[in-house]
Amino acid sequence: MTKSKCRILYVDDHEDSAEMFKLMLSAEDYEVHTALSVEEATVKAQAQEFDLYVLDKRLPDGSGTDLCRMLSDVTPGVPCIFYTGDAYEMHRQEAFAAGALAYVSKPDVEELIQTVQRLMSERECAAA
Repeated sequence: MTKSKCRILYVDDHEDSAEMFKLMLSAEDYEVHTALSVEEATVKAQAQEFDLYVLDKRLPDGSGTDLCRMLSDVTPGVPCIFYTGDAYEMHRQEAFAAGALAYVSKPDVEELIQTVQRLMSERECAAA
């Protein structure tokens, strides 16, 4: 039986960051979908199963922390992690209070990839 690819929804209004993340993790054999806003992320999360959400804290139509709370309600058990330029301790605390399992400051791409790999190694992924 083949192992299912883990599905990740990456939510960031910077298309170049989203594409970079998608390229890097697709090479690691993950199925990466992107969304540029809270609204687009919500629609995708309701239409399809994901194994992980990677969120920016600031989005054009809302905050990543509010999105994390909402996603936790809609899809319980699917972890959220933040990859954001907001590096102050209060931002980290807000993210963890919203249910995040990890908080990685931009531009530390290596730490982001390691965090995704660590979290995904602990999960059984949704069927592709």
